[in-house]
Amino acid sequence: MANPYFQFKQFTVWHDKCAMKVGTDGVLLGAWTSVENTRSILDVGCGTGLISLMLAQRCQAIIDALDIDPAACMQARENADRSPFGQRLQVIHRPFADFVTEFAGIRQYDCIVSNPPYFINSLKCPDKQRNQARHTDTLSLDELISGSKQLLFPGGRLCLILPFDQRERLIPIIYKEALYLRKETAVLPTPASQPKRLLAEITNQQPTSVETDTLTIEKERHVYTEDFTSLVKDFYLHL
Repeated sequence: MANPYFQFKQFTVWHDKCAMKVGTDGVLLGAWTSVENTRSILDVGCGTGLISLMLAQRCQAIIDALDIDPAACMQARENADRSPFGQRLQVIHRPFADFVTEFAGIRQYDCIVSNPPYFINSLKCPDKQRNQARHTDTLSLDELISGSKQLLFPGGRLCLILPFDQRERLIPIIYKEALYLRKETAVLPTPASQPKRLLAEITNQQPTSVETDTLTIEKERHVYTEDFTSLVKDFYLHL
């Protein structure tokens, strides 16, 4: 039986009520996202609250964690309440589109983060909750970027983790919305592999340049690279 929780250095994430368990994608985004001069954060599709908790550990921002799944919202609230950061973290049960309609022009954020559903037209499993968390039926990439644009302060940023092959879809959407790619990191499982994930920072103000780099997770099986260790050492217990 899988462990119902994942222990980090400063908090514990229970994930027994959530379709999507704690995984490397969420940890990568939570550790990679810039928190410089960040006072307000929106976590879209928060799930267990993992990314919100990581960002709360890294800065003093007020965080709104949003999810369409009531069980995920309950779990995220419980995880926040058990953590040292619960007073700065509000969990909201609402579809993103409804949230944008209600708060565009009223509530704005320095940073929006999302580990979005990204399986498009692929075979679904019988678990409805898991499908909702993994597939784009309830939130497309276009809708996520368009809605985020309406909720960002000038100079604000949207940070995403996606399958690397979705970069070809991402770039035209960004340009269509008059947004800009400021930073991208290609994530490789091992030195010999092709990139599997893309970490992307998108902003509403044109940067002077685009920062591009790569991150390799393992040198070999179960041996982390120095770069990955440096990125996540404040979170993983045994690093």
